[in-house]
Amino acid sequence: MKEFKIIYTSDVHGHIFPVNYSAGKPENSGLLNLAAQVKKDGNTLILDGGDTLQGTPLSQYYLRHQKEFSFHPMAEGFNALECDYFTLGNHDFNFGFEAVKNYLDNMKGTCLCANVKDLSGELKLFAYKIHVLENGLRVGITGIVTDFVKIWERPEHLEKIRILDAFETAEEQFQILKPQCDLTICIYHGGFEEDLDTGRLLSRSGENVGCRIAREVGYDLLLTGHQHMTVEGRSLCGTYTVQCPANAQQFFRISGRYLEREKRTDFFSEIEKVGSKPVKEVYERLLPLEKKVQKWLDEPVGFLQETIMPQEKLQAALFGSPLAELFNQVQLARTQADFSCTSLGNEPAGLDSAVTMRGISSAYLFANTLVVLEVDEAVLKTALERCAAYFEIRNGQPRISQDFLRPKIEHYNYDFYSGLDYAFDLTKPVGQRVTRLRRKDGTSLGNRKYSLVTSNYRATGTGGYEILAECPVLWKDSVEMQELIAEYIKKRSPLKAGQTGYFMVKY
Repeated sequence: MKEFKIIYTSDVHGHIFPVNYSAGKPENSGLLNLAAQVKKDGNTLILDGGDTLQGTPLSQYYLRHQKEFSFHPMAEGFNALECDYFTLGNHDFNFGFEAVKNYLDNMKGTCLCANVKDLSGELKLFAYKIHVLENGLRVGITGIVTDFVKIWERPEHLEKIRILDAFETAEEQFQILKPQCDLTICIYHGGFEEDLDTGRLLSRSGENVGCRIAREVGYDLLLTGHQHMTVEGRSLCGTYTVQCPANAQQFFRISGRYLEREKRTDFFSEIEKVGSKPVKEVYERLLPLEKKVQKWLDEPVGFLQETIMPQEKLQAALFGSPLAELFNQVQLARTQADFSCTSLGNEPAGLDSAVTMRGISSAYLFANTLVVLEVDEAVLKTALERCAAYFEIRNGQPRISQDFLRPKIEHYNYDFYSGLDYAFDLTKPVGQRVTRLRRKDGTSLGNRKYSLVTSNYRATGTGGYEILAECPVLWKDSVEMQELIAEYIKKRSPLKAGQTGYFMVKY
């Protein structure tokens, strides 16, 4: 019998310091704190599932000012953790080829991403590695990223990169590793296309193929991510699998025993909260960056005439959101499109009347850019029917549909529209709920084409809006929304927040 341990993180999203940037206060999170509670030996592997470069004001600030620093903060965090192997996540491509290269050049661990082909030969990238532990156990490891990268990412970011089919690559790598190894591991930056408790199919898109990999391939261990769900260890068609929650607040400790006579592995896993103390030396080395980030976050941007208060998710969806309307007005001002749609994060958020970058970063969480699509009445109605599916009626009262809550919370897949006047009737079946759809001035949409501005995320059809992926693209932006919001408020201070009320929900 040969015993081993695996420490697994994923979807760190720039959380290096133990800081809640939205609240401006410390919290028990971040790679530096995580590293302080992990001890490594010759029979321990430390693995990560990707999505590191995007997600916090620190990572955002660093990527804009990286020439000012002699270190890479995200790499420093993983190096402090002594990460052995990691893969790339879809968000790691958001900042272009050079940002990926800089990250990989500064990492001491080995990047495994078999379905990413570097056409330039510049990236320190491998398809798989066979790692022999101190006890002699031969561990074969590969990494895979969801192939939706090629759908979501801006083409200029992938000019030197080719993204291959995730499932086919996972299958190919297994066939290479299995004859050479005692234990096979796939680090997959993707999730599950089925509800693991009920078996209900969640999506046919191919964005997530974790269940298919487990069912049809046969890895001993499948480490997943991307969906930001907590999936504690379970056997799925003979493959042991977990999924790590996001933002370096928790991580997995996985223990295993390889039984040589039976040629099988028993697994046990537990999820552990990140502690309160960081690795002191690395913390102090990165502290000048953190101080600059905090100063930048508190710099004044402008003023609103009134504070926008946080709203509960159901109330905002039923009656409108001044915050979403502000975002839509920013998008319309940038593009001059006919209509706009935006979404909000999973947690209720507002915006103080004295606006800072911290407030904007807390209110608009996503590293999105804008896309303008050509749409018509039929497209708009189909997209709005998806929005109307956000609701269900229980005991005569509207509630948020379980389809947006399980297996993970997806409030961000409810969209708020501006420039339209529309109504939902929740007493009607899903797919038949849009009972009014016209322009904001009350005139008919008619048989003509319009322009709709939305996020690059939504424009790919993600979240059940496949109809938008079929629309011609009229224009793409390269500036992130947080910057656009700051500039919009700065130019118009003191700004009056937009008015809601051009839609109605009947139940």
